[in-house]
Amino acid sequence: MSGRDDDFFQARPGPPRSRRSGAVRLTKAPRIVGRVVRASNRASGSGGRGTKSKSSRPGAKRGRGYVAARTTRQQIGPRSRRVIVKTRIVTRAESSPTSIHDYLNYIQREGASRDGERGRLYSATEDSVHRNAFEKAIQDDRHHFRFIVSPEEGHSIGDLQGFTRNLMAQMQKDLGTELDWVAVDHWDTDDPHTHILLRGKDSNGDDLVIAREYISHGMRERARALATEWLGPRSEMEIRESLQREVTQERWTSLDQSILAAQRAGIIDVRPPAQPSTPSFHQSLQIGRLQHLEKMGLARETRPGIWELQENIQSALRTMGERGDIIRTMQRALGRTQGDFVVIGREERGLRLTGRIAAQGRVDELHDQRYLIVEAADGRSYHLTLPANANTADFATGAIVEVGMPSTPRSVDKNIARFTEDGLYRTRRHLESLSGREDAEGLVQAHVRRLEALRRSGIVERVEEGVWRVPADLPARGLEYDARRDPGAAVHVRSHLPIRDQVRAPGATWLDQQLLNPTTRPALTGFGGELRRALEARQNYLVESGFATRRAQNVVLMKDLLATLRDREVEATAVQIHAQNGLVYRPVEEGQPVSGVYRRSEQLVSGRFAMLDDGIGFTLVPWRPAIEKHLGRELTVKVQGGLASWEIGRRRALSL
Repeated sequence: MSGRDDDFFQARPGPPRSRRSGAVRLTKAPRIVGRVVRASNRASGSGGRGTKSKSSRPGAKRGRGYVAARTTRQQIGPRSRRVIVKTRIVTRAESSPTSIHDYLNYIQREGASRDGERGRLYSATEDSVHRNAFEKAIQDDRHHFRFIVSPEEGHSIGDLQGFTRNLMAQMQKDLGTELDWVAVDHWDTDDPHTHILLRGKDSNGDDLVIAREYISHGMRERARALATEWLGPRSEMEIRESLQREVTQERWTSLDQSILAAQRAGIIDVRPPAQPSTPSFHQSLQIGRLQHLEKMGLARETRPGIWELQENIQSALRTMGERGDIIRTMQRALGRTQGDFVVIGREERGLRLTGRIAAQGRVDELHDQRYLIVEAADGRSYHLTLPANANTADFATGAIVEVGMPSTPRSVDKNIARFTEDGLYRTRRHLESLSGREDAEGLVQAHVRRLEALRRSGIVERVEEGVWRVPADLPARGLEYDARRDPGAAVHVRSHLPIRDQVRAPGATWLDQQLLNPTTRPALTGFGGELRRALEARQNYLVESGFATRRAQNVVLMKDLLATLRDREVEATAVQIHAQNGLVYRPVEEGQPVSGVYRRSEQLVSGRFAMLDDGIGFTLVPWRPAIEKHLGRELTVKVQGGLASWEIGRRRALSL
């Protein structure tokens, strides 16, 4: 052999094998240090049992773990293992029983465990937790905590359950109270990680308030110390390899942080010293990183060895990193690495596209906001963030949707601008213009609520009661405000059926609408190619069924095709309902009001219909989301021109 193998030998400890999964063994610290930390915690209001109520404890505003957070940094060195800890504090106002239930379902999703099964919920003492009691208890807390703990060498640690229990036991010591928590390990991603859900109550039943310093870095540094104990310190070779990988990464890295720290008056000087010498390893990495940033347009060399960075380099690199993560998510969801992938951002004003839902998920594993991946008819694949309040129940994989990014200001902002004189909006003048309308005060109050929201963002100013100072470009600034507040796109489901199921469907399909009035020009590849073939197959089905005729190279669709197909499907459904309950079906007459108790809705190929029951017969009429909250109440509806106008009873009209 050309060299000695033992020159490359390096001892590398693994996770402690003598520990059972549930065993807890903490990093030992000098006994006197532990005593000092515990005493300091008690003095600052972070003590355990027997402390005063939260409002009367001295230093309570700092929260538990303040002292521990100050001491943990002394234990972290450059060779410590790296661990990412993400935290979200969720208040009762932000959460609901449904959102907590959905979050637990998400972290326990199928395929999350190491053996490909459903994620297993465990706690400090139980390997398999029945979550009902915990879920019910956490709903009554003023707030709760969600953590993601991701060791860089999660695969090497192996026993994430034991690691998490050790970490949470250390947190109990740092915070001076027992903690009630559950966790799930995820092995279905490139980086194994753990989701931890912590109740917002301490051992006394008071609200658990954790110091900002402990949340921001104390918990992470405890996790790093624990990972270092399990795997040993990082070797010099591991540190070098990690830094070398950062040179060409398109995200914010520790190299960028060191370059930014070396900046003086906007200049980075990486020139070699006056005495000839070989540049240090770290300086060589910085030069390589700067050269890569120059290719990305984020840095430039003004003269040999002197560099300038773009002002917003940190946010630009973080955005690139997020976009790279999104593209990889799209590639996994679509099962391919090649394609035209588009990430829809806030700047895509006026964007309109039609396509099918290929996948959906959470924008962030800590938050409830979701995303969709849409394969569009133009041959591209789009990643879009849904509005925070979007109802995702109808966004099934394969459903056909239309997506739009708002391009015009809200009507409320236009009205405010219209009633503004000399830069002032007055509610009195607006009320006078609505004289005679019963809902005048309600309309004006809606405008006032909008002004209050804009005032909190510094866009408008309240001069006195009922008087507001408004900028001349309020509609445009209101549009920017909405984009910052909620960058999500508006998504409308046009058909819950995938196009392959629409080809021979009995009702009025989205494909029929495209045959009559095409709203998009399909591409030749991707979903566009599938759409072209589906439209041709639908035409053949309509000819076979007698709803269209073929003349030479053209297909002529029958008059009132959509209404005919819809009526045929509704009548077939009515026959089935009659067989179930014996009620007589009463078809809707154009322009004639129909009353009845709203019993349920029926999802048909032609759309969703509401069933109104008058005690003797029933009617099926086009459904609207606004009536769902009136299930079981008497409603009146008038159908005219294919549109339904609703009333509750016979008095107050619904705005639909």
